[in-house]
Amino acid sequence: MIYMMSMQNKLKTVRDALLTVTDKCYHYRRSGNIKTGYIVWAEDSEDGSFDGDNRKGEQQIHGTIDYFTLKEFDPVVDAVQNALNAAGIGFRVNSVQYEDDTNLIHYEWDFWVA
Repeated sequence: MIYMMSMQNKLKTVRDALLTVTDKCYHYRRSGNIKTGYIVWAEDSEDGSFDGDNRKGEQQIHGTIDYFTLKEFDPVVDAVQNALNAAGIGFRVNSVQYEDDTNLIHYEWDFWVA
């Protein structure tokens, strides 16, 4: 029998890792009254999974993590990456942008959890 961690438990692993960085951490969308220094994350697809004998052998979930800050060289950026590493969550920096309309620096990571 093949044991596969549930999708919900995989997502909770991501949530729990990010909550070690900040409690301003939101799934899908931010709270309306938070203006800066917050994380928004969401799953968006299955990626790199495998099947065998008409069963799912492993399911890898892909998503994005966005961090919004006013601070140049914000230490939270490294804290996010350290938390993901410690939890065994694969990631890569997808983009870093300055948003003219909000004056925020926006870091975006892709993540994978299996």
